[in-house]
Amino acid sequence: MTVKKDLSVNYLGVKCENPFFLSSSPVGGCYDMVAKAYEAGWAGVFFKTVGIFVADECSPRFDQNNKAGEPWIGFKNMEQISDKPTEQNFEYIRKLKEDYPEKIMVATIMGSSAEEWKELAIMCNQAGADLIECNFSCPQMTSHAMGSDVGTNLALVEEYARAVSKNSKIPVIAKMTPNITVMEPAAIAAIKGGAKGVSAINTVKSITSMDYENLTAMPVVNGVSSISGYSGAAVKPIGLRFIANLASCPELKGVDLSGIGGVETWNDALDYLLVGAKTVQVTTAIMQYGYRIVDDMISGLQFFMEERGFNKVDELIGLALPNIVPAEELNRDYKIQVKFDQKKCVGCGRCYVSCYDGAHQAIEWDDKKRRPILDEERCVGCHLCLNVCPVKDCITPGELVWKKGRKKTGITLKQQYD
Repeated sequence: MTVKKDLSVNYLGVKCENPFFLSSSPVGGCYDMVAKAYEAGWAGVFFKTVGIFVADECSPRFDQNNKAGEPWIGFKNMEQISDKPTEQNFEYIRKLKEDYPEKIMVATIMGSSAEEWKELAIMCNQAGADLIECNFSCPQMTSHAMGSDVGTNLALVEEYARAVSKNSKIPVIAKMTPNITVMEPAAIAAIKGGAKGVSAINTVKSITSMDYENLTAMPVVNGVSSISGYSGAAVKPIGLRFIANLASCPELKGVDLSGIGGVETWNDALDYLLVGAKTVQVTTAIMQYGYRIVDDMISGLQFFMEERGFNKVDELIGLALPNIVPAEELNRDYKIQVKFDQKKCVGCGRCYVSCYDGAHQAIEWDDKKRRPILDEERCVGCHLCLNVCPVKDCITPGELVWKKGRKKTGITLKQQYD
């Protein structure tokens, strides 16, 4: 069955055929790569960061984390901005916009001074880019005058955003670093400087794994390594948190947001839309699976909209925000105990071990039958057992129990556990 829904979004005054973009990274750093991505169905590309500085890269520069033979859950990247000459990059941008006028080209730039930011902004406009993204957030630059060190300095964020905005006829986006406790002040500084949109998050400073041969981190470059950016599925919860915070900030009301971090499937993209992002950007999943994943994203999002009665993707943006509340507003008057489907149980005992060693010792174990037994008095309804059980629907929410002395009220419960 073919489903067609309106996935177009108006992002900073630019109409995009869908919300799916390549993020500024190795997946979009030359003409051929971007052309292939456009033809695969991506609405647009945040071109790999261009600077006056031309990167001189190390080898190797990637590492990844996985679990039990699964694909990457996290990816470490020590690559910096583009290693191609500035003029060549802008020629790529100009030619791509000429050959694919209906696609969106975002020129991502990084300078080390206000003058460099100004110069780069002028070149973006001359090359015909639709939008400019200021990279205030790369965590592995060899100069402290660039990257995430800038993104944590509110004065520099505002100064550089102003240098670009004053010298640009096209909207400016600030790409923020997650290597900061609270992102809102830096985003507000960028908007004060003239930026119209915010992208978040760039990669998280990390050490992924250790090399025991050389007693250093991975990847090993001549016997040593370095702290650098972490991406992939593991950082999605961090990205969602920052986007939700930005979208809920009164001082940033009306600012278009672009979500980045751990987007691999249409579900991931939908999650970012629900917390306020208008577009989503992808890198690490493309490095694993190629540009073709956009087909699944487009199809999956359209089927979800059909099933839930949505006609336009705009209807989804920020829909979850009213239901994400401060911790003090959560109802703590009841607990939802669990129930076991003894027919589905395989007797692995994971629920018992996890509850005893990691929770509230509310599960007893029948050694003969190899089955769990719930101690209802001790169960606090934390649902750790539900989360560790390897069998679908073997452990599910059970009885709702009101705490002693608490007033019963209407409660909205989750009904579907996938």
